[in-house]
Amino acid sequence: MEWGMANRLAQLIPSDGRCLFMPIDHGYFQGPTRKLEKPGRTLEPILPYADAVFVTRGVLRSSIAPDNAKPIILRVSGGTSMVGADLANEGITTDIDEVIRLNASAMGLSIFVGTDYEKDSLLNLSKLVDEGEKYGIPVMAVTAVGKELEKRDARYLALCSRIAAELGARIVKTYWCEGFEKVVNGCPVPVVMAGGPRTETIFEVFKFVHDGIQKGAIGVNLGRNIWQDDYPVAAIRAIRAIVHDNATPEQAQEIYDTVKNEQAAG
Repeated sequence: MEWGMANRLAQLIPSDGRCLFMPIDHGYFQGPTRKLEKPGRTLEPILPYADAVFVTRGVLRSSIAPDNAKPIILRVSGGTSMVGADLANEGITTDIDEVIRLNASAMGLSIFVGTDYEKDSLLNLSKLVDEGEKYGIPVMAVTAVGKELEKRDARYLALCSRIAAELGARIVKTYWCEGFEKVVNGCPVPVVMAGGPRTETIFEVFKFVHDGIQKGAIGVNLGRNIWQDDYPVAAIRAIRAIVHDNATPEQAQEIYDTVKNEQAAG
């Protein structure tokens, strides 16, 4: 592996081989998402506990101070919205010169396997990998499902993740699901977890994160489970303990409750 590529991956994934990525890119297709209306204000208290931030160039420039940043995974796909005809019809929105200019540690884009735009999104990934490899910048492929959440099963996600790896993604971001070991075992590059199923409690989040780590994921890329929580600092500290310190869900809950009570009292 070239030095530049290895160095950028080391920025994203600490020496323990685990990572906690913080995505705040939701506005690129959802608009002003709840509790992400002001991205800089949302990110500020939780940034110290993240290993990297997944963000668009517009929010990076407007909301993240360059002298107080973490490694950046730059969202470079888009062009669709929640009110448009098809979320899968994405294109590449940011060229490699801009990625270099912003000193990003990686690039991220979505693929939409099984949709009318499957070929387009996979060719987008291939082209991005070609550009990234030329300059030593890794690509994180996101196995998107659009509005079809029922696709989040092991067979489908294993297919998507393997295809992404075959086309050159250095990291794959995919959803946690039942039988998650099938996804990880079939993917020859590191896997990070996106959100899992809808949960009623933060403890359910801790459980699926712990399960995914035990089954081989190197970390998480969780946004709404953290910054939409009433106590986002408590949430990210608890999840970080699962990822980096092998905490159990019960231990994570104890951390969450302790931090929550400290904040409530202070």
